[in-house]
Amino acid sequence: MTLFLQQLIGGLTVGGMYAFLALALVFSFRSTGVVNFAQGEMAMFSAYLAWQLTAWGVPFYLAVLLTVIASFLIGGAVYGVLIKPVPASAHLAVVGVTIGLFLCLNGLAQYIWTGLGKSFPGFIQGEPFRFGGLVVGLDALSVVVLLAATLGLLYLVFEHTKLGLGMRAAAAATQESRLVGIRVTQMFLLGWGIAAAIGALAGVTVAPRLTLSPDMMLTTIIYAFAAATLGGFSSIAGAVIGGLLVGVVENLASTYIPFVTGDMRIFVALVIIMGVLLVRPSGLFGKPEGVRL
Repeated sequence: MTLFLQQLIGGLTVGGMYAFLALALVFSFRSTGVVNFAQGEMAMFSAYLAWQLTAWGVPFYLAVLLTVIASFLIGGAVYGVLIKPVPASAHLAVVGVTIGLFLCLNGLAQYIWTGLGKSFPGFIQGEPFRFGGLVVGLDALSVVVLLAATLGLLYLVFEHTKLGLGMRAAAAATQESRLVGIRVTQMFLLGWGIAAAIGALAGVTVAPRLTLSPDMMLTTIIYAFAAATLGGFSSIAGAVIGGLLVGVVENLASTYIPFVTGDMRIFVALVIIMGVLLVRPSGLFGKPEGVRL
């Protein structure tokens, strides 16, 4: 029983990191209607920015705050320069642009910081808590606190403010939103900026566990897509719940299923993606799209 509970705690910790990145994916989709395949590399690049600031002597928490602000501005700029000029109907072109951005950011990070891994400090330093035979690391607590605070803030903004309503309307009905006076372009810029800021938090929570490197998000983004698919790309809360579920299932599967070890752990995420797409494409908490005949 102790082993099961310990693996459950470990799964929730890993799932929290997946949930952060899934949250960024879902937010960019809900606010702009675009799935950003470069979200993981944007998060990785943000983590490098935070590391560089600390290397220059900036206090850690200030470096994270400055990184989140910079990521917000960079995310908005990326949408304005790369995504906005592409026609909204050209879905494959948008996918191609985000994949190109993925490759560019990965290559740029390797060029600037090399491919060697770098140590990245955790949000909270200190000895883990012990409850009987269970061990709860401070990294787990920091991920849970950050995730809960981010989710709560996003829920308030997205569901209970005029700004959030405008962002949802702009993504769901672009032309109609323009007719009623909503500044659609500004809403999309803001959406991508917020998604990039969330991605920055994802990067700085993943980096201490995986070691900061240009390739650290290549696998994590697959788990994040599995989490977003499971929870539903139309549900912010679903992204978080999906991330936690994926982390727990992956951890338990690697513990109790003999062949799910090492690189085979990714098999869990792929099975989740395929299973959800076959049974409920809108996800557990997503709303199926209505089609008017």
